[in-house]
Amino acid sequence: MKIIRFLKNNEKPTLGALTSQEQVIPLPYSDFMELVNDAENKKCTPLKLVEQLIKETGTTEVFIYDELNLLTPVAAPEVWASGVTYFKSRQARNYEASNGIIDSPQTFYDKVYDAERPELFMKSTEARTIDPNKHLNIRSDSEWQIPEPEVAVVINKEGKILGYTIGNDMSSRDIEGENPLYLPQAKIWKNSCSFGPAIVLAESLQNPYNLEIRLRIYRNGMKIVEDSANTNQLKRTYEELISFLIRDNLIFDGTVLLTGTSIVPPNEFTLKDGDRIEIEVPEIGVLTNPIKKIISKESHVIN
Repeated sequence: MKIIRFLKNNEKPTLGALTSQEQVIPLPYSDFMELVNDAENKKCTPLKLVEQLIKETGTTEVFIYDELNLLTPVAAPEVWASGVTYFKSRQARNYEASNGIIDSPQTFYDKVYDAERPELFMKSTEARTIDPNKHLNIRSDSEWQIPEPEVAVVINKEGKILGYTIGNDMSSRDIEGENPLYLPQAKIWKNSCSFGPAIVLAESLQNPYNLEIRLRIYRNGMKIVEDSANTNQLKRTYEELISFLIRDNLIFDGTVLLTGTSIVPPNEFTLKDGDRIEIEVPEIGVLTNPIKKIISKESHVIN
């Protein structure tokens, strides 16, 4: 079962169930956590509740998915991210940190890949996160920027996995490679994170460790990057990452955790103004965002 959130009549945030026919049946909630909490109060799973609601209300009101103004499927108070959870990511981080030396000596990225404690960092907040189909930014002070396609988990404050979605952890490779202490600037700037378009309920996903992730990047209408990976290459379990995230930490219901990437565009590639990114996980959907370059180096205030 796929759950989306959209602006009903372009006015009111509304939750919806996405059918296999790409039709959307509205649900009586404005956010994903309202559905989860209602299911808990009724002592059933969100999946059972959605199925019951559809059965009771029928399909008298149906929307066409492609015609909707999509929002992130949950109003996530925080988005966290994981680093170096795939071998490909370790290779890419080492390449950045060693000024392009492929066979570089062991670095801290090798150490964290093999360590008990994973790399976790704050990526975004609700006010900073961009909806599907809205533009993401590339920094004005970076010359080497890429998307990072990832499967993300949606959790409650206890760390329970409620569902799975797609995330884009935009990154500035040159800034992080210059100095690891610059990681926040290499990861967090205006419009540097998006997730969606749907949440697949945890109880309806058969195997979250066998999800194909596909990346496509278009420039001037032409596909210039295409690659894929699978979550079966993930070194750590989702539960392992979550256990460290909630350890001695305050986590909120509806938090999203990006679980790392195994797709890195060629080293000579960088995003440019006007590019379009598509990240597809067939079981979840396609997360699409156009790219816009920040022109001014001045600070931006989010209204």
